[in-house]
Amino acid sequence: MGKRKKSSRGPVKKIKQKLDVTFACLFCNHENSVTANLDKQMGIGTLTCKVCGQNFQASINVALSEPIDVYCEWVDACEAVAKKGQSGDEEGEGEGHDSDGYGETSSRPSGRAGSRPSALSDEEDDEEDLF
Repeated sequence: MGKRKKSSRGPVKKIKQKLDVTFACLFCNHENSVTANLDKQMGIGTLTCKVCGQNFQASINVALSEPIDVYCEWVDACEAVAKKGQSGDEEGEGEGHDSDGYGETSSRPSGRAGSRPSALSDEEDDEEDLF
């Protein structure tokens, strides 16, 4: 007498991981406060923060876009604005930089009459008397 043949189990279905629909806000840093809505008829993805009220809209591909895609576009847009702001700040500060490229202003006297610093050391005072 042989063993009874066990029935084999069917193939196990892989569980699909669902992508997030709520995200952390870039401005107020609250977790799960940004909700994403995709309007596929209009082709617009909208992000809204429940805490600070920040809004962002981006165009979406109706067939392929997911909420995470709209969130990534928001992150990219914020980084682009920050980068643009940094480059704009650097252009405005060009007059106060020393020529050595380190961005610090020079502590040397400018050589103009009447613009002497009030506290000069004895050596610097002696050097100016020679000229």
